[in-house]
Amino acid sequence: MANKHNPVRIGWTGFFFEKKQRSFRKMANDSNPTLLDVRGEICPYPMLRTNKELDNSEQPLTALDVLTDHPPALSTIPPEAMKRGYGCEIEEMEAGEWKIRLFKPE
Repeated sequence: MANKHNPVRIGWTGFFFEKKQRSFRKMANDSNPTLLDVRGEICPYPMLRTNKELDNSEQPLTALDVLTDHPPALSTIPPEAMKRGYGCEIEEMEAGEWKIRLFKPE
């Protein structure tokens, strides 16, 4: 059982998430990130749609906010984004719903 003193381990990647958020790299300032809403979708689609958005942008994205309600996406999207040079920050918006902010580090 997780509480504010015990982080929750999600998935197999070894990332640990506190209740609110955890940053993996220093975030660049971007006041207008692109939004990708994958709520209601299950694996592998949240990761595939995120990868497509990161790879197929006409202009390189400086920040992408991915909204998800699928817990396994928290352990699949960050490592794939990091392979592409993006940092990651995860915030729990409400119970069972997260925003994954992907960004180019400063």
